Amino acid sequence: MYDFNIIKTNKLSNKSYRVAKICDQFDLDKDSYNEEFIGNIETPKEWSIGVIVGKSGTGKTSIAKEMFNINKYKYSSSSVVDDFEKKVGMQMIFKTLSSVGFSSPPSWLKPYSVLSNGEKMRVDLARAICQDKGIIAFDEFTSVVDREVAQIGSLAVQKAIRKSGKKFVAISCHFDILEWLQPDWIFSTDVMSNLSRGSLQQRPEIKIDIKRIKGYWGMFKKYHYLNHELNNSAHQYVGFYKNKPICFCGVICMPHPKHGATWKIHRIVVLPDYQGVGIGVRMLDIIAEFYTGYFGIVTSLNGFAQSLMKNKKWSLTRMGKTSPNKGMKSMNKTLSSKRNTYSFRYNYKLLEKPIKTGEVNGDAK
Repeated sequence: MYDFNIIKTNKLSNKSYRVAKICDQFDLDKDSYNEEFIGNIETPKEWSIGVIVGKSGTGKTSIAKEMFNINKYKYSSSSVVDDFEKKVGMQMIFKTLSSVGFSSPPSWLKPYSVLSNGEKMRVDLARAICQDKGIIAFDEFTSVVDREVAQIGSLAVQKAIRKSGKKFVAISCHFDILEWLQPDWIFSTDVMSNLSRGSLQQRPEIKIDIKRIKGYWGMFKKYHYLNHELNNSAHQYVGFYKNKPICFCGVICMPHPKHGATWKIHRIVVLPDYQGVGIGVRMLDIIAEFYTGYFGIVTSLNGFAQSLMKNKKWSLTRMGKTSPNKGMKSMNKTLSSKRNTYSFRYNYKLLEKPIKTGEVNGDAK
């Protein structure tokens, strides 16, 4: 339980002509005005996520400052990864950015100022998770983003925080994020008391309509982590959420020395504002079910690979660094001998022998 008794005094020293005119017109003779916030926030013994919610001017920020250390960060580098504290290792940065749903390496190289509001929110959260703080408090949480993006972002935040083992307090004037955050406690400054968790509805479903359709790669290509080219023969699929295109998948047919003609993921992209909630992996499952025979994907993204490893529909077949493909020299320009990759097959029985690290032919672009 957190108790608070906050008195804010606003002094009217050296009254200007305009201030004096208002005081005279409305019979306001005081030289100062006090605001008082009294109450207590009840929390479970064990909790991960809490919310302080209420209308503007009801004391949310004042209470949060009294109870918690509100996170604020400065950004001055030409890329957001350089704004993380020096003691934070690169693997930790990669892992954390991916966990909060900011999984676009090209965007990691951008300065904070050019990111969207949704991306900024996720970078702030990633920096907070990487710091040695037990409680992360965010003021004006989701206040400057589209409400649909706010809800998806809240779900990504909820998943990341529960995995991190830290505590997160969202300070917001929006009630529409509660079902997506699924907080362990809610304090409303409108009534200065806790709200029952029983009032929370079950998190809404995210329904994606997938269509085989061309002409959408242009809006997705800049978010792909390797390059922006698309094979002309690729089968193109787009996922729509509430009639908005939010994810893209390209599939190509490639010869294989053992399996003959095989199907392989050529491109898969989820727009940044919709990352971190499992949309990419779910889209892979659905697309793979459209095809018969050998269907696979090779990726360099560790976070994405970790998600597939937990998915029983996919089997990890190889992992390691790429090597030149002797059978398809034309593809070698897209490979990198310095990049670790993970190769998966859909609906493939686990190998009898343990998976060995080694070199992989081919790569998902």
